[in-house]
Amino acid sequence: MKVNSEGVSSSRVFLPAGQTYLNLLDFFVVNFPHVDADEWSARFNEGLVMDSTGQSVAASDDYQPNTHLIYFRRLAREPDIPFQEHILYQDEHILVADKPHFLPVTPSGLYLHQTLLNRLKRRTGIQLLSPIHRIDRDTAGLVVFSVQPQERSLYQNLFRDRAVTKTYEAVAPYSEVLSARLPLTYRSRLEESEHFLQMREVGGVPNTDTRIEMIAVMKPWAKYRLIPGSGKKHQLRCHLNALGVPIKHDQIYPILTPYQEYDLDFSKPLQLLAKAIQFKDPVTNEDRSFSSEREIN
Repeated sequence: MKVNSEGVSSSRVFLPAGQTYLNLLDFFVVNFPHVDADEWSARFNEGLVMDSTGQSVAASDDYQPNTHLIYFRRLAREPDIPFQEHILYQDEHILVADKPHFLPVTPSGLYLHQTLLNRLKRRTGIQLLSPIHRIDRDTAGLVVFSVQPQERSLYQNLFRDRAVTKTYEAVAPYSEVLSARLPLTYRSRLEESEHFLQMREVGGVPNTDTRIEMIAVMKPWAKYRLIPGSGKKHQLRCHLNALGVPIKHDQIYPILTPYQEYDLDFSKPLQLLAKAIQFKDPVTNEDRSFSSEREIN
């Protein structure tokens, strides 16, 4: 894997034998039909396609079987996120970042440079940095990264084995009915809905659980502490919505609002914060505990 000057990681493709192509451009157009020919031509022209030594190749170059090529994504336009992440902790094993609202953790869709991962690569020079868990783009707070590739699976296994305690805070409507039930552990079964952005509750054996506690009441709102036992997509947002208290400024639950591509409204960030994380480090055997410096209201 290579990384360009913006800290963006490359992709790698193998050119198999027994294939016939007019040139390298023809190979990419045929094998990656979701990217049009003009886009591939632009990548070649900008030097974003290279051989295994890092030398740029031309669209008209001959197809060379049993070799590898490296290529980078290209975005004509990308939303600018005007909020800064903070590095709370860094050593030779892990890096803990405090992410702002609106910033994706990893590249996807319209986001490439404006992601937590690529910003951190540029800042630290650690090109093999990798997140060991994720939080939503809309959510602020803590994200832990692995520094050494050979140690990554050890940290990821902590989440698989539920050996990590994650604590979130959320601002949502105050409910006397819910308040009387707190603290409680809410369980339900979540599955993908017909719209890829939303999850939904269905019948069946629960596959999610969230402990919910009250932190403060500031009517008509309240601040809740959320401790997920499981880690399903949108779990916390779904659970509070199911309890009749959707998170403040949630643009997905209960009603999915039109997706904003470029002209983002930064005035109403989702009031959900990944506040704290604790685990025993599988490499150093230390007890690790980190807390976000951010606040929601």
